[in-house]
Amino acid sequence: MQNRALAARGRIGTLIRVALALTIATGAHTATSVAGVDTLPAAPSSQQPKAVNKDAKIMADFTERVQKYVEVHRRLEGTLPGISKESTPQQIDAHQRALEKLIQTERLKGKEGDFFDKDTRALFRRHLDVAFSGPDGADAKAEIMDEYPGPVRIVINGRYPDTIPLSTVPPKALNLLPPLPEELEYRFIGDRLILLDVHAHIVIDAIDKAFRK
Repeated sequence: MQNRALAARGRIGTLIRVALALTIATGAHTATSVAGVDTLPAAPSSQQPKAVNKDAKIMADFTERVQKYVEVHRRLEGTLPGISKESTPQQIDAHQRALEKLIQTERLKGKEGDFFDKDTRALFRRHLDVAFSGPDGADAKAEIMDEYPGPVRIVINGRYPDTIPLSTVPPKALNLLPPLPEELEYRFIGDRLILLDVHAHIVIDAIDKAFRK
């Protein structure tokens, strides 16, 4: 148990350090020229560190919330029979639905904003503006919207709709968002960014209008 606790703390530290590095890199990217346009003047030195430090804290707090959720996820999943590469689709689906019920019971009050709070939503939108800028941005957004089936009702802490294929997330967007543990993924449903628990196949949070269409 002590070794697992130390390992979990190590994972938290690693994810937070990566989140901090991403925040600093994104801040530098935003000030860089795009498609040959002159770079913007650098912010006064007295202001720039404050903005970076605030963004870094937002990223670190988000990563900490995610890690606390994953600790609960792993505890609950550990009570279920395991699945393997040889498991049948029926066995995988049964495992997902069993874990879904355990997590829903544990998080009866789960709601929008538990992970993507106000500050996180604003920061992620800024990061996605950067990710979808440049000559490839329009094509990336068009590809996401091509996969969008139309208005979909998403329930936080509810099952991801089985009738909707999982969308792809452009690598540039992934590179500018905090890394996630293997249990979770970012996905788009139209211009909505969701946080998906892959093992339980449930949506644990979402950001509406995550990027400008």
